[in-house]
Amino acid sequence: MKKNEISEIILPTLRTKRLILRPFDITDAAKVQQLAGHPLVAATTANIPHPYPDGAAEEWIALHGDWFRKGVGAQFAMTLLNTKELIGCISLMSISKSNYKAEIGYWVGVDFWNKGICSEAATAIFDFAFEKLGLNKITARHMTNNPASGRVMLKLKMKKEGLLRQEVFKNGQFYDLEVYGILRSEWVNKN
Repeated sequence: MKKNEISEIILPTLRTKRLILRPFDITDAAKVQQLAGHPLVAATTANIPHPYPDGAAEEWIALHGDWFRKGVGAQFAMTLLNTKELIGCISLMSISKSNYKAEIGYWVGVDFWNKGICSEAATAIFDFAFEKLGLNKITARHMTNNPASGRVMLKLKMKKEGLLRQEVFKNGQFYDLEVYGILRSEWVNKN
């Protein structure tokens, strides 16, 4: 990476006005299963199953440290600042050191939809990715049946870059994905 090698960085805890973004702990597993396993959350994400299998959250959380050490992913638990309650996840995935890019992904519990949570969390993740990891580009994808996720991307000043037709097969059906991206120069000059 240009600025810092990811392997030299410890996954930090980030704070926003309403949130703490921290590494997941194995004790978060039951809440992850409850929140991510909600039928509406699973229906709007490409990789979250419903029903959410017992033990899957523990297995997923156990992989996080290795992914970050290898420099390929950084998963943050979204928690409320005032109560420390886990409400979702925001991740940098598919980190490419050689291409200075990553993909952002997120999900949040249904009770916290339409409150600006994902936009607030993503702002902190973009700052981390561009400033600390030295990335040049962040992309995001959303299933077209989840326009709320696309609105988050637009609110973050990401630009629509294309459509991946029938990219995801889930629950017996094909789904298109809309692709968005933002460059470091665009993020720095967003105001």
